[in-house]
Amino acid sequence: MCRLLGVVAREPAVLSELLVDDLTPFLALACEHNDGWGVASVTSSGSVVSEKEPERADESERFHGLVDACTTDAALIHLRMASPQFAVGPENTHPFGDERVAFAHNGDFTPSTCLDETIGGELLATAQGDTDSERLYLAVRRRLDDGMEPPKALLSAAADVRTLAERLVSLNCLLLTPSALFAYTAHNPDSEVIVRRGQGYFALHYRQDADKVVVASTGWPQTQPLWSPLPEGHVLEIRREDLRTVLHGG
Repeated sequence: MCRLLGVVAREPAVLSELLVDDLTPFLALACEHNDGWGVASVTSSGSVVSEKEPERADESERFHGLVDACTTDAALIHLRMASPQFAVGPENTHPFGDERVAFAHNGDFTPSTCLDETIGGELLATAQGDTDSERLYLAVRRRLDDGMEPPKALLSAAADVRTLAERLVSLNCLLLTPSALFAYTAHNPDSEVIVRRGQGYFALHYRQDADKVVVASTGWPQTQPLWSPLPEGHVLEIRREDLRTVLHGG
């Protein structure tokens, strides 16, 4: 299982400053989620750029140098805890994507190949690794390339997993585009992970003020009313142009 953190701000700033209240407790989770890190951000020209490394984030000079140098108004960060069946390496490290989109997942479903027919052979051939997470990204990407709006693409791909997978733990994910950050949450409340970790482990919460919106996995205190829970089965859209938040789904 992995941990997710995203931010959209009214004005660009250094990423470590945008996340000054959240980055330290988030990085404390790297002691367990230590199989890789990834950062995606939107540039001043409106493209999406990503950097990632199959190393522990809090001990990575590259990670610390990046968050202290990256100036942006929208970004996501991923800490990976690899599923046993998937290797630790750059090909399986999140986020996945290109200059148009970045995608990071926290969860697990099997078989990882259950979405292959819906992805299609041509797009599937672009996969760098073998994880269920990258397959989920490609299923979302298939829909985006076909003209579907991001919230509907996330909800539709998730519906396919629920139909086709033999086992489902969680589909939590962040999707970053030049126009918005999207967060989706859905999980199996009876999974072995919930039995082991407890209810609420897969919750996503978001915090909004006049200058930015932050969305995050659990792992440090996120108390209400400062933080709001993202409803199960919904997509939260955080728009870059005006920080407007919109819930989709349900």
